[in-house]
Amino acid sequence: MARRKSTRTAIDWKAALVADDVFRELLRGTIQQVLEAEMDEAVGAGKWERTDGRLGYRSGYRGRTLMTRVGKLELRVPQDRAGRFSTELFERYQRSEKAFVSALAEMYLQGVSTRKVKAITEELCGHSVSASTVSTINQKLDADLERFARRSLEEPYPFVVLDARYEKIREESVIRSRAVLVAIGINWDGRRCVLGVELANRESASSWKEFLLSLKERGLNGVEVIVSDDHPGLRRAIMEVIPEAAWQRCYVHFLRNALDYLPRRGDDDCLKELRWIYDRRNLEEARRDLAVWLGKWQTRYPKLCDWVESNIEETLTFYRLPLSHHKHMKSTNMLERQHEEIKRRTRVVRIFPNAESCLQLIRALAIEMHENWIEDTRYLNMNDLREHKKEALRRLDAAA
Repeated sequence: MARRKSTRTAIDWKAALVADDVFRELLRGTIQQVLEAEMDEAVGAGKWERTDGRLGYRSGYRGRTLMTRVGKLELRVPQDRAGRFSTELFERYQRSEKAFVSALAEMYLQGVSTRKVKAITEELCGHSVSASTVSTINQKLDADLERFARRSLEEPYPFVVLDARYEKIREESVIRSRAVLVAIGINWDGRRCVLGVELANRESASSWKEFLLSLKERGLNGVEVIVSDDHPGLRRAIMEVIPEAAWQRCYVHFLRNALDYLPRRGDDDCLKELRWIYDRRNLEEARRDLAVWLGKWQTRYPKLCDWVESNIEETLTFYRLPLSHHKHMKSTNMLERQHEEIKRRTRVVRIFPNAESCLQLIRALAIEMHENWIEDTRYLNMNDLREHKKEALRRLDAAA
């Protein structure tokens, strides 16, 4: 009975994966690589390769749409100058689509051997392919993810948002929760970018420090404000690695923490009015409303009020920024929404077979988010920040 149940589970996650946008992109990329490999063999050389054994030359691409069980794939079919290159891949794909998608789904989560990739590509190409070609296709599945994860971060990112989520991974027959550390940056063009995604055993100071140091080593610079929750390990790592940045404690997490100091049957208006402090136009208004709030609730909830008074300044850093930036920079909500999207995608897996498959899937999702953000409209108008800083300098000069 246990064996039969395991088979049903495998079928379930394969069925769920074929409805996934990231899996669709992986399928498209794999078929595209097979087309490229066919052209390499047809002309006797890879792209930009100089060799005496060359049989022909490439001549651009033509578009081709392939309808599959996971949706429409837009492909680029290579062409050669002589016009002799042709492929039977599409016909062969249609004949073996079900087996190919199933094998690729398994490949996606559990990794795949060169022998298995060879069998898949031979099924698609209709002939034996070289070991080097198979190796290239196999490596391509991970190369883009690794290249993205290690790319240089040369431009300044004045705003950085940090957070973590947890995924279940099977390690040595034991299911463990591993932390997925994520960093999002906003550049001076006002666009969001995924800076890094890494796995860690837990959210310790050492794991966050290692993560932040890796970002610095890749070139992270110009950070002015970091937004995160109040995790002690993360706070310590920020202070050690990027001490020059101002820290904005996420006000949403702060309000959740405040519940620990409010009696179970406490007045709902108390926290509602505390929440209003974060909608003021400037720091002076916020502090004035805070004084009113403390005066109103101190007698009734002294423990809560003492805690708020001692910690709230950490949540008001965003008031140093232009008014147009307040909504986006006072919390980690931007990243929390992306976590929800990742959770929706990873839910079909439930327990990853190993750490590598977990990191591979989440990085693939991160690349998708990153590319969508780059193509999307600007998240923030950074001219507002430039003018805000100029105005601050003018006030300093006037005061001097």
